[in-house]
Amino acid sequence: MNAMLRILAWALALALVALPVVAVVQGWVGAERWPLRTLRVIGDLAWVEDAALREAVLPHAQRGFFAVDLVAAQAAVSTLPWVEEAEVRKRWPDVLEVRVSEHRPFARWGDDRLLSEQGRLFPATGTTPPDGLPWFDGPEARVPEVVALYNESRALFTAVGDDVERIAVDSRGSWSMRLASGTEVVIGGQQARPRIERFARLLPRLLHERAERLQRADLRYTNGFALTWGEAVAGSDGGTAVTADVPVDRQPLARWTRLPHPSAPLQSLAHRLQAIPVFPRSMFSPFISGSTA
Repeated sequence: MNAMLRILAWALALALVALPVVAVVQGWVGAERWPLRTLRVIGDLAWVEDAALREAVLPHAQRGFFAVDLVAAQAAVSTLPWVEEAEVRKRWPDVLEVRVSEHRPFARWGDDRLLSEQGRLFPATGTTPPDGLPWFDGPEARVPEVVALYNESRALFTAVGDDVERIAVDSRGSWSMRLASGTEVVIGGQQARPRIERFARLLPRLLHERAERLQRADLRYTNGFALTWGEAVAGSDGGTAVTADVPVDRQPLARWTRLPHPSAPLQSLAHRLQAIPVFPRSMFSPFISGSTA
């Protein structure tokens, strides 16, 4: 009997000691005595707003220093738009510290996602992307290939006074792009880089000889391009949309410098272009000297 009483007495004593600790840790008491008064944000933030961070962590910080739910607060911050990574800690006596790294937008991806500079896709919901971002699309596994081809193509086209606005690869591996000038470029699924290099090299010469705007270029031919021309550009005679096959020299790609006047090879190419008749698309195939891919 005496042994039982001693056990009960020890249990009661332990309960009296542990209960206040449990009450403080659970936030039942102590929120007023040990409140969190300071929110410290660490990170070079350009897109995440301070007000959004406060709203995310406030529900989890109201129970005081000892009862704050750091895991839930960190999860809430991680779901905010633009947040790539988040870490939430508490610092004695009254500081809640939030360390945030942002997604830095590099491009749009499809209709509802963005691609960061680190190569990560994240939702565009709740964001206001900056103007001028290029537009990419394709299977998620091909993100590195899309970025690589964009960078290579942009270097080629900016050198001749144009730029790349859109680039995409479909599920079958077929590439396409749109230039800043509005030209739609169909590349195909084979030899994408050589085809783009060849087209970029000849593009200034092609544009020099035509008053119309180049609407579409199909590069899927072995020895030439299929070009669709539209209305005349400002300051030139009017025109209608026509399609013509342009043969391409079979010489290797070489360095090329833009000249103020047509060189001899340019004049030769212009002579060949003038001699090519214009036919509807349905009658176009006899003038193609290569296969498509």
